Amino acid sequence: MAIELIIREILTSSEEFKQFWKEKGPFKYALTSNDFPPVLLEPEEWIFSNDILLLLKELMQFKKRKMKIVKSDFNPKNKSILRPEMLSSWKINNFPEEWDICVTDFFVPQGHLTKMVFDRVEISEMKINPEYVEQAFFQCLETQVDQLGYLLLKPKGSSKYAAIKPYLSEWEKDEQDAGL
Repeated sequence: MAIELIIREILTSSEEFKQFWKEKGPFKYALTSNDFPPVLLEPEEWIFSNDILLLLKELMQFKKRKMKIVKSDFNPKNKSILRPEMLSSWKINNFPEEWDICVTDFFVPQGHLTKMVFDRVEISEMKINPEYVEQAFFQCLETQVDQLGYLLLKPKGSSKYAAIKPYLSEWEKDEQDAGL
């Protein structure tokens, strides 16, 4: 069984990126921040992996923060607490506070998940288990990670590796324009 690799690396120039890619890569996925200051990343930091789930968990610091998918206080069975219509009965404990200000369709502050996480399936929310919720959440996160201020490079077409060439070309042009 192959061990899936996750690498976090500070890369401040396109040349550093190309050298890193040549020595350690290629990778199926590469993620960095589109915003400054970055959230959950250091400035100029990248995360690389061949497994999107591991990459996104690393971004969130899932293990480090001891996150866990649990039934929320807004569980429909608990009639003593009012639940906004859009919320599901699931949340992620120890969710990154840094994302509490983010506006998404699939979570709200403190990691409460919305019903949008479950919109793709035809299964009663009451029959869903934590593993399924985790999988559905990360599928949503992958498709909307750019809305949270990140750049996710992934394979295009039949490629097995992240499509880095257009991004690198733009980065090199920006460096030339800046006189670097």
